[in-house]
Amino acid sequence: MGFLSIIGFLTIIIIVLLLLSGRVAPIIALVLTPIIGALIAGFELKEIGIFFDDGITDVVHVAIMFIFAILFFGIMQDVGLFDPLIRGMINISQGNIIAISVGSVLIAAIAQLDGSGASTFLITIPALLPLYKKLKMNPYLLLLLIAGSASIMNMLPWAGPLGRSASVLNMDVTELWRPLIPIQVIGLMLMVVLAIVLGYREKKRIMKVYGSIEAASAMEPDVPSVGGSSESINQASESAAWKFWLNVLLTIAVVGTLVWGIIPAGLVFMIGVSLALPLNYPNMEDQMDRIRAHAPNALMMATIILAAGTFLGILTGTGMLDAIAKDVVKVIPAFIAPYIHLIIGFFGVPFDLLLSTDAYYFALMPVVEQIATGFGIDSLSTGYAMIVGNIVGTFISPFSPAVWLALGLAGLEMGRHIRYSLFWLWGLSIVLLASTVAIGLITV
Repeated sequence: MGFLSIIGFLTIIIIVLLLLSGRVAPIIALVLTPIIGALIAGFELKEIGIFFDDGITDVVHVAIMFIFAILFFGIMQDVGLFDPLIRGMINISQGNIIAISVGSVLIAAIAQLDGSGASTFLITIPALLPLYKKLKMNPYLLLLLIAGSASIMNMLPWAGPLGRSASVLNMDVTELWRPLIPIQVIGLMLMVVLAIVLGYREKKRIMKVYGSIEAASAMEPDVPSVGGSSESINQASESAAWKFWLNVLLTIAVVGTLVWGIIPAGLVFMIGVSLALPLNYPNMEDQMDRIRAHAPNALMMATIILAAGTFLGILTGTGMLDAIAKDVVKVIPAFIAPYIHLIIGFFGVPFDLLLSTDAYYFALMPVVEQIATGFGIDSLSTGYAMIVGNIVGTFISPFSPAVWLALGLAGLEMGRHIRYSLFWLWGLSIVLLASTVAIGLITV
């Protein structure tokens, strides 16, 4: 294994361990560790600066979107826009934890139809998180269910992974996708089963802690609301009915434009905030108070997203990610080479903790495909093994800016998200991989 690969591996492992430990702020792990790794690898500060610029360019639009999304949904939370939705879902489900868990999976699947993980989290988390808090459900369960469901829907041809795979395999992306439709159906069915299992487990935990679901929901939420304001201002009862419905129409317009994709998401939320503030707070001082109330959380997570851009830019620019992808394949013993596509697919989810999506599909996949072809394995079979094995882990990866967006919206930590979700999503990935083999898309 080459020197660059070793430095890259150590850099990523240290970052993951620091994030899992929760002993340092994410920005420290994401900024200092790759810089030190790059210096050890022999790169100069001037070169690191160029890598930084490239990395920031890739994520700055996400950071902008995040800041204004937090402000927008924070304002909507303040004026009580989501209160009727929360009460309605509680009435429909009668506080049924399992029904809410299953509903989270289905809502996330619908929201992911546009192929954007960021918009899925922006649509689902602000709407569902208050309900989870009301019933004292674990917010990490919400993130797991959305992440798993959205990942399965991410096999759509206009989503990133299939587009990357199609370019590597030199084939039409729609032709690559059609045979995966049954796998998506199986995956969503498995996610519903997982939601039932974890929902039942969550119900038992809540009853053990609070005595009953009713007792839990009767208590005030013990965690901050979305948007980070510790002094949430619920003015729904004071607002005229017409103002409430104007807020509903504004939110629908913002989300609809977001899904439509006609203008950048950051601009969508900038416009949304610019309309929401004067609509609900005619006084300029009140408008500034709302911005000040929600700005700390928005800015804090925006700095983490920018730090993640630094991390990605340095590891990509130095060539560490490409070196890791190629050297991992080289150290595989010859006797297991005929099964390399299945082995890489089996470990696809853990690879999400080590490689970015681009490194996995553009650096690792071509090498694996070349080796597998030498042993008579069809290129398409290799492609399906690597797609199905990896895609479920898309939204537990620290390399995904959308995950940092979700964590910021929910006020959660990356390390705890990985610890909570990795086991279940990796298990789901393995079952999906076995299903793909069973229906004949992957040859053994």
